[in-house]
Amino acid sequence: MKKFENKTVWITGASSGIGEATAYRFAQEGARLILTALEADLLDEVAKKCKKLGSPNVAVMPFDLSQTDGVEALAIGAWAAFGHIDILYNNAGISQRGTTVETEMKVIRKVMDIDFYAPVIITKTILPLMLERGGGQLVVTTSIAGRFGFPMRCAYTSAKHALYGFFETVQAEYYDKGIRVTIVCPGRVATNISVSALEKDGTRHGKMDAGQANGLDVSKAADKIVKAVYRKRREVLVGRKELLMVQIKRFFPGLCARIARRIQPM
Repeated sequence: MKKFENKTVWITGASSGIGEATAYRFAQEGARLILTALEADLLDEVAKKCKKLGSPNVAVMPFDLSQTDGVEALAIGAWAAFGHIDILYNNAGISQRGTTVETEMKVIRKVMDIDFYAPVIITKTILPLMLERGGGQLVVTTSIAGRFGFPMRCAYTSAKHALYGFFETVQAEYYDKGIRVTIVCPGRVATNISVSALEKDGTRHGKMDAGQANGLDVSKAADKIVKAVYRKRREVLVGRKELLMVQIKRFFPGLCARIARRIQPM
């Protein structure tokens, strides 16, 4: 029997990067899939491949998660697609490039809407339904930038720190009621997140940063993430040597601060 046979998995940010790669891995393991991202045409292509890889059913629900007024209705529709959701993977996100002084408030708000408020609204909509069914699993993509401050990422690191606080709280409150939380903490993974990042004025960064280009292959990242979800691990770190910063922050916070000040953020 495949690991996720008869399971329904909703993935946001599923048109590219980690979301796309994990969708393929879940499909290979027999999951029914609900796929959400901004780009409807790209989602359709991902859905076709998921079906070829073994997913018995795939529902495509394009949506702009920066439009937070419609996120609750999106979540209700996602639940209705197959009648329930076993695993909710809040993966969608957008990064940012700009110093704290220079980054405009509209950029900070947009990043927070997509990276923090949308996952919170989705979770607050789906969680009560999961509880009624006796449990479920919440998965969320944060970042090592959610563990320590990182230059040129004031909005992004704020959102990722906030995700840790929110989902650790959910786990503490509902663990005994059958809710499991898996926090995915990537370092540098070879995705287009830097290309899609917002500059200080909200324009598209449009470049592949060196750190991203040399990051962990996204298919390897997906393998590790899906294994962690299957094992219901509390947290999974995904990346290479940069993950050492998480341990440095834990045991040597002063050293971590000094290293962070010297990081080349592009």
